[in-house]
Amino acid sequence: MAMEVTQMLLNAQAVDGTVRKHAEESLKQFQEQNLPSFLLSLSGELANDDKPVDSRKLAGLILKNALDAKEQHRKFELLQRWLSLDSAVKAQIKTCLLQTLSSPVPDAASTASQVIAKIAGIELPHKQWPELIGALLSNIHQVPSHVKQATLETLGYLCEEVSPDVVEQDQVNKILTAVVQGMNSSEGNTDVRLAATRALYNALGFAQANFTNDMERDYIMRVVCEATLSPELKIRQAAFECLVSISSTYYEKLAPYIQDIFNITAKAVKEDEEPVALQAIEFWSSICDEEIDILEEYAGDFSGDSDIPCFYFIKQALPVLVPMLLETLLKQEEDQDQDEGAWNLAMAGGTCLGLVARTVGDDIVPLVMPFIEENITKPDWRQREAATYAFGSILEGPSPDKLTSVVNVALNFMLSALMKDPNNHVKDTTAWTLGRIFEFLHGSTMETPIITQENCQQIIAVLLQSMKDAPNVAEKACGALYFLAQGYDDVDSSSSPLTPFFQDIVQALLTVTRREDAGESRLRTAAYETLNEVVRCSTEETAPMVMQLVPVIMMELHQTLEGQKLSSDEREKQNELQGLLCGCLQVIIQKLGSSEATKYVFMQCVDQMMSLFLRVFACRSATAHEEAMLAIGALAYATGPDFAKYMQEFYKYLEMGLQNFEEYQVCAITVGVVGDICRALEDKILPYCDGIMTQLLKDLSSNQLHRSVKPPIFSCFGDIALAIGENFEKYLMYAMPMLQSAAELSAHTSSADDEITEYTNSLRNGILEAYSGIFQGFKNSPKTQLLMPYAPHILQFLDSLYMEKDMDDVVTKTAIGVLGDLADTLGSNAGPLIQQSMSSKDFLNECLSSDDHLIKESAEWAKLAISRAISV
Repeated sequence: MAMEVTQMLLNAQAVDGTVRKHAEESLKQFQEQNLPSFLLSLSGELANDDKPVDSRKLAGLILKNALDAKEQHRKFELLQRWLSLDSAVKAQIKTCLLQTLSSPVPDAASTASQVIAKIAGIELPHKQWPELIGALLSNIHQVPSHVKQATLETLGYLCEEVSPDVVEQDQVNKILTAVVQGMNSSEGNTDVRLAATRALYNALGFAQANFTNDMERDYIMRVVCEATLSPELKIRQAAFECLVSISSTYYEKLAPYIQDIFNITAKAVKEDEEPVALQAIEFWSSICDEEIDILEEYAGDFSGDSDIPCFYFIKQALPVLVPMLLETLLKQEEDQDQDEGAWNLAMAGGTCLGLVARTVGDDIVPLVMPFIEENITKPDWRQREAATYAFGSILEGPSPDKLTSVVNVALNFMLSALMKDPNNHVKDTTAWTLGRIFEFLHGSTMETPIITQENCQQIIAVLLQSMKDAPNVAEKACGALYFLAQGYDDVDSSSSPLTPFFQDIVQALLTVTRREDAGESRLRTAAYETLNEVVRCSTEETAPMVMQLVPVIMMELHQTLEGQKLSSDEREKQNELQGLLCGCLQVIIQKLGSSEATKYVFMQCVDQMMSLFLRVFACRSATAHEEAMLAIGALAYATGPDFAKYMQEFYKYLEMGLQNFEEYQVCAITVGVVGDICRALEDKILPYCDGIMTQLLKDLSSNQLHRSVKPPIFSCFGDIALAIGENFEKYLMYAMPMLQSAAELSAHTSSADDEITEYTNSLRNGILEAYSGIFQGFKNSPKTQLLMPYAPHILQFLDSLYMEKDMDDVVTKTAIGVLGDLADTLGSNAGPLIQQSMSSKDFLNECLSSDDHLIKESAEWAKLAISRAISV
C-alpha cells in the first residue's frame, strides 16, 4: 500500500480534475476501510525523507485534519476517535512524527510540528503522552540548527493548543528557558531565533508564575526588548508581537519597563519598516484598551478594594506619544480609501490616537489642536488629510464642553472642504469626520446643539451633493447622514428638523442604491442602512411619505426575484440586495404598523409583501433568509391575529428555518419569529404547535446545533405556553425534563471566562423565561395542579442561582419574576414550599433594595404574589 499512498497523495494534487477526483476518492475509501492503517501510512509518508515533498506535506495536512475541525461537534468526534485508537498504533504514529522533526526538509518538519501539537492538545489533558515535553526539550540541545528550529516551533504550537493548567510548572519553566535561550542574541542561527520568538508569543499565557518573579520577568523582558533590535525584520516583528501580548496579559507588571519600551517603539515607528512599526503602534493601542477597561470598570473610583489600579501609562506618555502618532498620520498610501482591507501606518496611528483620546479625555485636545491648525489649509493633500483625520480621531473621549466650541468653528470649514477640496482622500476623511461629529456631539442630550435651524439645511445640502461623489466619499457621506438622523431619534413624535428635507433625503438615497458603481466601497449597503435609519427616526408627519416608499421597495424586491440566468457572482450580489431590501421593508413595517394614521393603507399591501417574502425563501441564501424571516416577524407583530391567514403557506418555511443547523443564525432568528407569531396569534397558533414543539425539542437534543440557539429555544417554550395556555399540558412531559437538566447545568458553571459567563447567563435567562411563560399560561386554569410536581425543582434552581452570586441584572429580574409567577399561579399550594425555600426571602429583600428600577418593580410584584400565597 505504501507506494500507492505516495501516488494517491501526488495524484490528489494533480492538475487534471479526473485524476484528482479519483485519488481523493481512493484516499477517502482507504480511510473508511481501515483508519489505523491509513493514519500509519500517512505518518510513515511524512517521516520518510526519500519521498517527494508534496506527498509528505499533504500526508501531514490530512493527518492534522483527522485530529481537529472547526465545528465543535465534529472536533469532539475526532477527539474521541483518536483516543479510542489502539495504543500501539498511536505510539507508532507519534514516533514517526517526532522523527520527522529532525528532517532536513523544512516543510515536512514544520507540518509534523503542527500535528504533534494537535495530538498533545488531545492527549495531555487526559494525562497521556507525559514524555512528550521531555523528548522535545532534549531535542533542543541537538547540534543541527534545523532540528532546534522545528522543536521550538513545536513547543510554540503546543502552547497554542494546550491550556496552561495541563502543564506542570516545572515543565513550563523548562519550556520558557529553552524558548528564551533560543531567542538570545548569542544564538547564531536566525531561523532558530525567529522560531523561538514566535514560540514565546504562544507561551506567554503559561508564564503567570514566572512574571511574578522579578528576576525571571526582567530576563524575559530583556531578551524580548533585545530581539526588537535584531537585524532580521521578521524577528523584530515577532518580538514586538510579544510585547503587544505582554501589554495585555501582564499590564500590571509593566511599570519598570515602560520608559525603555517607549524609546524602542518610538524608534521603530520613526525608522523601521512598516510591519514592525505597525506592531510598535499596536503596543500603545493595547495599553489604551487595558486602561479604558480598568477606568470603565472602576469608574474612576480607586478608593475601593481595587486589585488592578490603573498605572496611567498613557497619561504620562502623552507629551511624547501624541506627537509620535501625529507624525504617522502623514504616511498615507495613495489608494487606501479604495482598498477595503487596507491597513497602514497612518491608519494605525489614527486608530491609536482615537484610543488615546478615549483613555485620557480632555487632556488630548490641546496637544492635537496645534497640529490641526497648522496643517488643515496646507497645499499638500497629505497635510490636509492628516489634520482632518487627527480631528476626527479625537471626537470620542473628551467632554462635549471641551469640543463644542472647536467643532462649531470647524463645521463650516469641513462642509466647504467636502464640496471643494480637489483631493479624494481629503473628502473621504472629511465626510468620515462629519459622521463622527454627528455621532458623538449631536443629540437631545447635548446642552449646546451643534446642528441648528440655521445650519441644518446647508449640512443636508452638502451631504446629499456629496453622495454623488466617488463611491468611497459617497459611502462616508451616507454614514454622516445616518448619525445625523439618529441624533433626532428621540425628538417628540410630532415634528423633526429633518421633516422639510425628508423627501429629498429619501430620493437621494434611492438614487445612490441604483448607481452603477454602488457595489464599490460598501456604498449600496451604506445607503440602505442610512435609509432605514432615516425611516426609523421619522415622525408621524412623514408617515405618508414612508408609505409611498412601500411600492418602490416592493417593486425592487420583485425585480430581484424574476428568474433570469445569473452567474454565481451575480447571484451573490442579488442575494445581498434581496437581504437589504427585506431589511428595509422590515423597518418600514415596524414604522407604519405602529402608526394609526397609516395602518389602514399599510394593511392593503400586506398580502403582496408576504408573497414576496415567501418567494425569497425559494432562493438559497442565508443572508436573504435571515432578513426575510425578521421582516415576517415584524409583519406578524403589526398584523396581530390577522396573520393567521398566512400560516398555512408560511409554516413549511418556518419548519425549514428551525431545521437549518448549518446556518445557525437563520435557525436562531426563526426561533425568535416563532415567538413573534405566538404573541400575534395567541391560541390561533395551536394547530401548528405539535410541529413546532417537535422541531424545537429535536433542536435542543442535537449536538450539531450551535449552542447560542439554545437559550432562545427555551424562551420560545415560554412564548408558546403563554399563547396556548393550558393546552401546553401535553408538552410538559417533554419540555420540563429538558428545562430541568439545562437548569442544573447552568446553575453551577461559575467561570473566569467572560464569554462562558455571558453564555451561562443567557441560558439561565432563557430557562427562566420558559418557566415564567408556562406559569402565566396556566394561570386561572383548572389544570394548575399539573405544575405542582415541578415547583420544588424550580425553587431549588432559584436557590442555587442566588447562592452562586454570578447572575447579571437581566437574569436577576427574570428570576425574581419567576418566583412571583410561581406564587401567583400555584397560590396557597406554593406557600409552604416558598417558606421552606432556603433563600427566597433573602433574594426578595435584596431585589427590593436594588438600584435597578426594573428589578425593584419585579420584586415588588413578587412580594405581593408571595404574601397572597402565604396568607391564604
